[in-house]
Amino acid sequence: MTTVSSLEHSKQAYGIDEAIKQSVNVSDATQMENQFITLMVAQIKNQDPTNPVDSSQFLEQYSAMSQVKSLENMSELSKSNLVLLDNLQSLTAAGLVGQEVKVAVSSMRLDTEPVKAQINLQHASSATVLTLRDSKGVKKEIQLGSQAPGLVPFEIDPKALGLAPGDYALEVTTDAGEYPQVEISGLVSNVRVSAEGPVLDVVGAGALPFYNITEFGQASLAGLL
Repeated sequence: MTTVSSLEHSKQAYGIDEAIKQSVNVSDATQMENQFITLMVAQIKNQDPTNPVDSSQFLEQYSAMSQVKSLENMSELSKSNLVLLDNLQSLTAAGLVGQEVKVAVSSMRLDTEPVKAQINLQHASSATVLTLRDSKGVKKEIQLGSQAPGLVPFEIDPKALGLAPGDYALEVTTDAGEYPQVEISGLVSNVRVSAEGPVLDVVGAGALPFYNITEFGQASLAGLL
């Protein structure tokens, strides 16, 4: 009976030790450093007294090992910063629900309500044209007229333009050879968290990644077609 009790006690102690070891997260670099120190101490103890190893070699090796550990710590810190940045981005995106934003798009969905939009010109243009192409490839060209450099706000009114509800590809061209990105204004109806970051459902623009947002706020765009 004593033998059995002793074995059981030994198993319990072994299990606790193993649990402690498993609960401690020791990095590969730390293990490598510990092994290096153990080997270095053994080498010092067993070296030839008449021909000792140059101490500078030990210092160089230990310095290299310390650099490896520092690089690993920097890598872990970078990962933590990326996680923190992703969380902050998600919180910021969540706070945009119900707010108006401007997003860069190459296509949009028209319903019956007018859509506010804008472009940013680098050069003056005497002929600025907005082209909308529906799902069947039918084009609708809208003359935006002569424009000075800078932000050019305009509005797309489906009823006034005789455009049926649906998806349209957008493109703006100028006589100066520019192809400015179209930005449209819309309310954020929903935010979805994905592996690539927050995805926003913007009315009129659909589901877009967070980095497609070009402007926050409720400022209205003036100007009609």
